[in-house]
Amino acid sequence: MKKALIIGSGIAGIAASIRLALKGYHVEVFESNAYPGGKLSEIEIQGYRFDAGPSLFTLPEQVEELFRLAGHKPEDHFEYLKLEVACHYFWEDGKRIQAWADINRFADEVETKLGEPASHIREALKRSAFIYDHLAPLFMHRSLHRLGTWTNPQALKSYLKMGKLGIFSTMNKANERQFSHPKLVQLFNRYATYNGSNPYETPATLNIIPHLEFNIGAFFPKKGMHDITLSLYRLAKSLEVSYHFNSPVEEILVENGKAVGILAKGQEIRGDVVVNNMDMVNAYKTILRKQKQPKFLLDQPKSSSALIFYWGIKAKFPELELHNILFSDDYRTEFEHIFKKGSIYHDPTVYINITSVYKEDDAPAGCMNWFTMINVPNNQGQNWDELIAAARKTIIEKVNRILKTDLEPLIEVEEILDPRTIESKTSSAQGALYGNSSNNKFAAFLRHANFSSDIKNLYFCGGSVHPGGGIPLSLLSAKIMAEMI
Repeated sequence: MKKALIIGSGIAGIAASIRLALKGYHVEVFESNAYPGGKLSEIEIQGYRFDAGPSLFTLPEQVEELFRLAGHKPEDHFEYLKLEVACHYFWEDGKRIQAWADINRFADEVETKLGEPASHIREALKRSAFIYDHLAPLFMHRSLHRLGTWTNPQALKSYLKMGKLGIFSTMNKANERQFSHPKLVQLFNRYATYNGSNPYETPATLNIIPHLEFNIGAFFPKKGMHDITLSLYRLAKSLEVSYHFNSPVEEILVENGKAVGILAKGQEIRGDVVVNNMDMVNAYKTILRKQKQPKFLLDQPKSSSALIFYWGIKAKFPELELHNILFSDDYRTEFEHIFKKGSIYHDPTVYINITSVYKEDDAPAGCMNWFTMINVPNNQGQNWDELIAAARKTIIEKVNRILKTDLEPLIEVEEILDPRTIESKTSSAQGALYGNSSNNKFAAFLRHANFSSDIKNLYFCGGSVHPGGGIPLSLLSAKIMAEMI
């Protein structure tokens, strides 16, 4: 039986282990942490449970497909529900908008609250669906680094629509054409943050994202986001995949231009295929340091990072949903601080994720678990202790103003994740959440392929390579990679 060695058990690494096991490989996974999941893990503190990383769940069929491939009914192993409200948006002037999953209801809400014609929402989401229909088969489900991708009928059809797909405009400019109210432009510009980008620079093709959240839907796993990791990990184990935790890989072994195994804990382990799920940049700097370096890709600007406060709040706020956004009054300046100044704006946009809204046992009775996050620059050696202290103060003041409360006495427990700890815990270069940034029209082509063009039998998956970061794209990277083997 052929052996596949996988480095890293992020969600893409787990998915890769399942797909290769189903192809008949004996699969061994080597993980430096003591747990699977990478960013998609959990934290428990004094009766509060927090999903540590990604908090939005879209395209659940990518998870279900793995169970079906293994001959299982997904619902027997993994359950989720569709959200009635995708997100609740708040502004300093008292304006509030609930982004209802029902598009007509959302459109009517926008017209009532902002005076923006409801038809503008429906038209924008039709355009988002159009982008998805043309680009998803090309950019999300295929390798951009194989000729067949560019010569298939779907690609040829899309070439004729390039002007309508947003490639030649920025997200912000496209949204200013779609909407008249600046608050609605801001709401739709927010989707750039879903892959750590700047809406004033990233191409308008990223307006594909609202289609996932509205036309297809936003969802919540009934046992929390961490259940995506746990359910797929259990599936992998049932397929006799071997997981080695606390086992950092020291080197990918290459002989005569071919990957032949790995070095872990001073021991050589041989394999027929090696799959790297570690951040691509850090992999080349460490376990591939002896090999030819793709300098151009490694030197690309990195995506933004995050500063997260996991707060146990000993109170309930009935106006808050699972996903909540408290917007900055100056979005453009906020992004200039993140991407140009490498700092944190004094009025950041605050995202609050509260899983106890749907999963009550994630917090003690009468309490809530706040995953409180702001977008911040990646780690460039800033004085993070100073930045974190200032950000914490401004976040609390913003919450107090908008929710008319006094938050500080309600914070019962606290843990902090910043770009430094994101980098150390997940091996993400500079603590960037999504690898290379998408702040130019060629960004899709500036991600590493799902295979090595220099080393045979070496493959790549995860959020730092094609097709990109986030749960659905990471799962698709494993699919694209496995189909090559």
